[in-house]
Amino acid sequence: MTALRTVTVDGSPVHVLESGTGPAVLMLHGSGPGTTGSGAWASTAQALGTSWRLVAPDQAGFGRTPIPASSRGGLRLWTEQAAGLMDALGVEHYAVVGHSMGGAVALALASARPQQVTRVVAVSTMGAPGAPLSAELDAVWAAPAGPLGARDMLSRLVLDQALVTESAVAARAAAMRAGAAAFASLFPPPRARWADDLALSAQTLAGIRAPVLLVHGAEDRVTPLGTAALPLLEHLADVRLHVLGRCGHVPALEHPHDFRQLLSCFLGLPSPATARSLPCTSTVPRSARPR
Repeated sequence: MTALRTVTVDGSPVHVLESGTGPAVLMLHGSGPGTTGSGAWASTAQALGTSWRLVAPDQAGFGRTPIPASSRGGLRLWTEQAAGLMDALGVEHYAVVGHSMGGAVALALASARPQQVTRVVAVSTMGAPGAPLSAELDAVWAAPAGPLGARDMLSRLVLDQALVTESAVAARAAAMRAGAAAFASLFPPPRARWADDLALSAQTLAGIRAPVLLVHGAEDRVTPLGTAALPLLEHLADVRLHVLGRCGHVPALEHPHDFRQLLSCFLGLPSPATARSLPCTSTVPRSARPR
């Protein structure tokens, strides 16, 4: 069963998609204009079925979740709101799946709430210390509302341009127009400072005790593998990386079957120790990590 509802977090409304009744998994979307929790994760949630309790919020400034009056957005707000949402739902332990910006939030949340966060899946993630703002992400954040902006943005997100369908463009254009006012306040130029805001310190990353699965597209131009995922291998204590060939920035869309299999395998493990021998991912030993 899938339901949409609004949850009050620290006095502010958060719009949430929920499905399933099993162990809780918080799913955090990325930062492209027009992105929402349901838009990013509804198809994945439906395919995964009822094995987990999936919670996919619109983060502040996206979809139907406003930016609180006392804030302007940013990593700290999104992290605190995610933690507050799970507290408000009465969930004591949960895994976190985050895409792009949501991956940085997921990692920050795992560091801030080590007793609550059991696993992290960071997909096409931001958050690596010192990672530069790519030209593609700069263009995505700058995309104007409307069909032309939506088409240009979607074409940058995926490798296979056949996925940029007329229906996908129309849906994203409508979502971009609906959220244009709030989004305009999130990443105004110069935009490199907002990428810096989403970068985590080495100390923060070292404090993450939960097992982390990094999932990345080999052809990702928005958060390139070499500057986004590979540096994280040096900082995370318990990490494995799965790279998908012929894949851009959105594995859940570009390789949905493989992506769901990775999630099911990693999230379904009975204990963190088992993750080290996970058959569907690769653990990278410290001796083999980039220096």
